[in-house]
Amino acid sequence: MAFDGVTVCAAAFELRHFLTDGYISKISEPEQGELLITVKTREYGIKKLLISANASMPFICLTEKNLTAPLKAPAFTMLLRKHLQGGRIISVTQPSLERIIMFEIEHRDEMGDLVRKKLIVELMGKYSNIIFAESRIRDSEQGLCDNSEDGRADDNKYDSVCGEIIIDAIRRVPPSMSSVRTVLPGERYFIPETQDKADPFVERDFEFFRNHVLGRPMNVIKAIYSTYTGFSPVIALELCHRSGIDGNDNATSIAETDLKALYDNFIKLTDNLSDGNFSPEIVYEMNGAKPREFAAVKLTMYDDLERKSFDSISEVIERFYSERNAYNHIRQKSADLRKIVSNAIERTAKKYDIQRNQIKDTDKMDKFRVYAELINTYGYDVVDGADHFDAVNFYDGKEIRVPLDPSISVHENANKYFARFEKLKRTKKAAMEQAEESRLQLQHLKSIEASFETAESEEDLLLISEELKRTGYIKKNPMNSKNRKAGNKSAPLHFISSDGYDIFVGKNNIQNDELTFKTGHGNDWWFHSKTYPGSHVLLVVGKGDPMVVPDTSFNEAGALAAHYSTGREQGKVDIDYTLIKNVKKPAGAVPGYVIYHTNYSMTAGTDISGIKKADS
Repeated sequence: MAFDGVTVCAAAFELRHFLTDGYISKISEPEQGELLITVKTREYGIKKLLISANASMPFICLTEKNLTAPLKAPAFTMLLRKHLQGGRIISVTQPSLERIIMFEIEHRDEMGDLVRKKLIVELMGKYSNIIFAESRIRDSEQGLCDNSEDGRADDNKYDSVCGEIIIDAIRRVPPSMSSVRTVLPGERYFIPETQDKADPFVERDFEFFRNHVLGRPMNVIKAIYSTYTGFSPVIALELCHRSGIDGNDNATSIAETDLKALYDNFIKLTDNLSDGNFSPEIVYEMNGAKPREFAAVKLTMYDDLERKSFDSISEVIERFYSERNAYNHIRQKSADLRKIVSNAIERTAKKYDIQRNQIKDTDKMDKFRVYAELINTYGYDVVDGADHFDAVNFYDGKEIRVPLDPSISVHENANKYFARFEKLKRTKKAAMEQAEESRLQLQHLKSIEASFETAESEEDLLLISEELKRTGYIKKNPMNSKNRKAGNKSAPLHFISSDGYDIFVGKNNIQNDELTFKTGHGNDWWFHSKTYPGSHVLLVVGKGDPMVVPDTSFNEAGALAAHYSTGREQGKVDIDYTLIKNVKKPAGAVPGYVIYHTNYSMTAGTDISGIKKADS
């Protein structure tokens, strides 16, 4: 989701807490459109503030990362160093609930006088910017703005702010780019128009809420975020969910009781924002692989998805964008491999359908055998040249008509039917063998396809690429050949059960084989989906008695096997589990393919949110 006013409110609250009265020691621009500002504080030590005005991914947060700066600093960075390095952060504010954070910074100019400047961060999607400005102060004696020099922080003669004048911006906006607001040195700074939206901290009266939300001919979600500044569709939808209202209903049709519930939740939310009561969290989809949303408040509408809570909004922001970038990076890197697998699945599925149709066409072969046998039994009464005869089928006792070719003898008709029967019999045998081979190929390809969803790194993709190479789907590794050995660094997913048992989950078929036949020992338990392609799951018992493992660990291992299978969308999956000594691999079988004849079965849910990862 884009930064909304609620998230900016939480960020401003956190930055105000940590950075106020801190001194700016370093300023760098690690990437175009980004600033990394190092602040020394008395109480919290050194803090690093990372600001991005990237059009596709604007954000602001505290970070622990050490980012490399270019050897030659850009002009805007040099300007900030000249004016702000060594300066003290006096305040961190957010106007109303706008997507803007203003840093007021006090420093000494060339004359040694204290002056104040502002660093204004606008987090507005493609219009995001970082603007450096100075305050022009009104002369209380003459009623004029002093435009000749910096506003003096210690001069009592200047008592009211006349406005901010832009010194420069990380992204200049000339009139050719915007006719609404230019961002150029010397221009007056003003906050962009908010389409007459109300301040949610000011307009809190129930009648105002009723008139502006209830009186709009649009759905409830849009009515909320169109009324108040800083409210995004996500926050509006969350308010509707908390109030038990369908956000897509027309706002003019809301019942009085529902409106009151919506208003109460609106007041409760804004009170929490005013008091600094935030609950930062990230919502995940794709089985926890893809971060979907983040927010400074609990998103109860996503109770059916995996949610992770954090103490810091900065940690949420940094992790969300880092994980989303990693997910997108892996998706891009795996695009070629996905294409190979999807094409192979499509070809194999078509071949499998043709083979099954061939098998279906051979169903009439028994009819030809019966015709031949009936001709041999009753054909002595049939005259050559007849085109049919009727007889009693001695298999079911019913009368049947046997077609004949009048151009050949009755005996030759019998031989012809026997020949057709034998041909179809051979065809069916060959088609069944080919269909079984295609079925196994399709199953294998779908297991490879499923492994893309658990791939977390390029090393995981290298293993998938290696498997495709081993099985002949690609002739050479499409990944960088210099990094081929990096696949050895890829490790299975590692979880700890509630009872303290290690549980490992293979992320691809090569890891599945290694888990089952190298990592696992005879007394360890092995889990796998009964009907769906998926990961091999190993519950490590070690030298202990496998029969005393608590049911909780069995259920958690089963849930992992269900979750990391292609049947996870079903909610519940049938799982087979057995001691690992009962699992065998046929000679020449593809990676990940095993057989077993002694096993137990269970039905497991796919929710793994309560299972602890070993690295967490």
